[in-house]
Amino acid sequence: MHQTSVIQRKRKMMRARVARRVLPFLASLFLATPLATPVTKSMAGGTGNEVRMPNVATSPTAVFDMKLRATYDALGAEQQGLKFETFAKAMTGYLNLREAGQLADDKQLLTVVDFDLPSTEKRLWVFDLATNQTKFHTLVAHGHNSGENEATNFSNTDQSNMSSLGFYATSKEYQGKHGRSLRLEGLDEGFNTNAAARSVVMHGADYVSEDFIKQNGRLGRSLGCPALPMDLKDEIIDAVNGGTCLFINKSNAGYDSKYLNQEAAIAALVSTSTAANQS
Repeated sequence: MHQTSVIQRKRKMMRARVARRVLPFLASLFLATPLATPVTKSMAGGTGNEVRMPNVATSPTAVFDMKLRATYDALGAEQQGLKFETFAKAMTGYLNLREAGQLADDKQLLTVVDFDLPSTEKRLWVFDLATNQTKFHTLVAHGHNSGENEATNFSNTDQSNMSSLGFYATSKEYQGKHGRSLRLEGLDEGFNTNAAARSVVMHGADYVSEDFIKQNGRLGRSLGCPALPMDLKDEIIDAVNGGTCLFINKSNAGYDSKYLNQEAAIAALVSTSTAANQS
């Protein structure tokens, strides 16, 4: 009993030391970024216009959640139809990938595709996390064998003609059968790591348009690529190429990822804050 109590006390002391080290960084990050600008009632659901100070007793996890919610509100993502749960997953993976050095340092862009929404709705977002702006919010197609209007089936197998879930890093562009296209590197083993072999890329397609929806009741479908509207594909490729994060989501589809590690995401925020304070 005595040995157990000693171990418990040591664990509590260790957690307290971690909290004392992490919380000041997270609190300063929360207040120092553009997210510390006044939050309106319509965005935050509060009664005042001031950002609430994080409580010093709040855990790193709780402060991390506050940071994500502040970012979510600043981007206006809820008004654009993106659920917070999906955004939180995307942000957690983005921070994990930055911490692991798998994203470019000169771009803070996050692209989210949410297949919880049908193809008739705008379900692709490109967020600029440096300025808290939504650069693009548009239609995107899913794979032919993933479903009709809704994507329900996913695969990492060649010639499956299905979409693949998970985190990707954008790569270089090239000229293919669909014209200007952007290569994608799948990062989630078992879910999308065959993207390059399957030629799963970003490209434009005539069947991704409001006119196609009016005529067919849904978008056209690709062979697994996140196909874009023709009038936006050049702008989107220009913005996101060269090592930015893409996350393709579907809830309750059996997807899991090592990049959904919240401790690593918190560490990435601490690292970002430390670099900012030293510059």
